[in-house]
Parts: sequence; C-alpha cells; structure tokens
Amino acid sequence: MTRRQATGIGFVAVLLWALLALFTVGSAPVPPFQLNAMCFAIGGIIGLVWTGMTGGFGVLRSISWRVYAFGTAGLFGYHFLYFSALRMAPAAEAGLIAYLWPLLIVLFSGLLPGEHLRGGHVLGALISFAGAALIVLGGATGFDGSALPGFALAALCALTWSGYSVLSRRLGDTPTASVAVFCLATAVLSGAAHLALEETVAPVGALGWASVFGLGLGPVGLAFYVWDVGVKRGDIQLLGVASYAAPLLSTLALILAGVAQATWPLLVAAVLITGGAALAANASARASAKV
Repeated sequence: MTRRQATGIGFVAVLLWALLALFTVGSAPVPPFQLNAMCFAIGGIIGLVWTGMTGGFGVLRSISWRVYAFGTAGLFGYHFLYFSALRMAPAAEAGLIAYLWPLLIVLFSGLLPGEHLRGGHVLGALISFAGAALIVLGGATGFDGSALPGFALAALCALTWSGYSVLSRRLGDTPTASVAVFCLATAVLSGAAHLALEETVAPVGALGWASVFGLGLGPVGLAFYVWDVGVKRGDIQLLGVASYAAPLLSTLALILAGVAQATWPLLVAAVLITGGAALAANASARASAKV
C-alpha cells in the first residue's frame, strides 16, 4: 500500500464522521454514553467478523495488552472527556476547543521520525481551524468563567485524540484488527459510565434504531479502522488538516436532510477549510518531492 493510498483510506474516516451529527440527531433521545456503548459494540463486532474472515483471531492474541490499553484509552478517553466537557460548558465553545485536535496532530507529527512538517502545514491547519470555528461557534453564547473546568476537559479531549492519532504511527506494525478490541473495550467502559451517570432510554421507532446502527457501522465503527490505516501509513499532516472538512460536510449533510439551513458563514467556512487543505496538500507535495 502506498502512502497516497493510505491517506485516501484515512480520509474515508473524515467522510464518515461527517454523518455523525445527522445520525446522532436521528438517535435522539438516547443519552450519549448509552449511545456510545451501543455503537462501539456494533463497530467492535464488525471488526471481529472481519478479522475472523481474513486472518483469524490468532493475530489478536499476538498483540500486547499495552497496545490494547493504549487504544482503549484513546477511544474511550476521547469520548468520555468530550461528553463530560459538554455537560460542564456551553456546547459550541467546548466543541471548538475539542476540535483543536487536527491542528495538534499537524504540530505533534513534526516530532515523528521521517516526517517533514512545513510552514504550509501549520498555516493550512490554522486557516482551516478558522473555518471550522465559524461553523462550530454558530450557537455560541460567550465564554463563561464558571465553565472553565468544562473547557479544560475539552482541551484534554483534543490532546487525547491527537496524541492517540500521532502515537498510533509508532505502532505501525500493529494490525488494524486490534481496533476491534479497542471498540469492544470502549463499549464496556461506556456502558459502565452510562449506568453510573444516565437513565436508559431506548431508540424511538425504526428511524432511531436505524440511526444507531448507522452510527455503529460508519462514524463510530468503520471510521476508526480506516483512520488507523491512514495515521499509520499515510500523510498524517494532510489528514490532520483535511479533518477540518468534517464539520463542514456534517453541516451540509444536515442541510440536505432538512435539519439545518444554509447561512453565509457556511460559505466562508467552506472557502477557508478548502484553502487550508490546499495549502497543506501543496506543502506535502513539496516535502515529498525533496525526499
């Protein structure tokens, strides 16, 4: 598999994450940790079926428990911190802080051996972040000092996912099948958090159940497998910047579904995110040409 192919596979995760908001709306009123447990269980089972059909389960037994602990901490840690931040701080502002992770991926990737971080990567990430901010802060109410603990958790959330993504590069020899175990362990921990913090609510009707399964199959399932391939073997800087397309595509999906309306900030955001990604792509092309 070439670097370009792996990058393309990794970008599939961004496309799948664009459906996260739409399916989450359809799954209401299922509480977040319960939804997390259900979806990661589906994603983990899919991974086990795929592993059994391709290489067998022996490959899972050969993986160190430290790798499983690392992956579970990344997946569950990110979601636990994210949901906790939204409980303690305004959703728009906390969401924007949490969405610093693509920029952090770009910056942290410069510490990886063999990577070439250029000014175009950083500038592109900053421009794309500005575009994402226009979308995420659409419902902002202003930063409130009492919400600082929630904002701190959102920052930890960004550090957790960026750290997981960048450090996954150092586990390049670990098979992607390991993600199935990450998902199942995250489902168990999310279930425990649900029982401790939430009331159980069943999905409503066929649409609710279809949304839950849609999440488990895509944004909270397959997405983590293809992301694993991308960050381990692809252009991690370009993937980091390209990840800012997720909130843009997510909003477009909501508009097409009739759940949201098109606004002028969305057009500006589209220009910024696209321009930032183009800068990063150019920087990657120049870095590759010098290798």
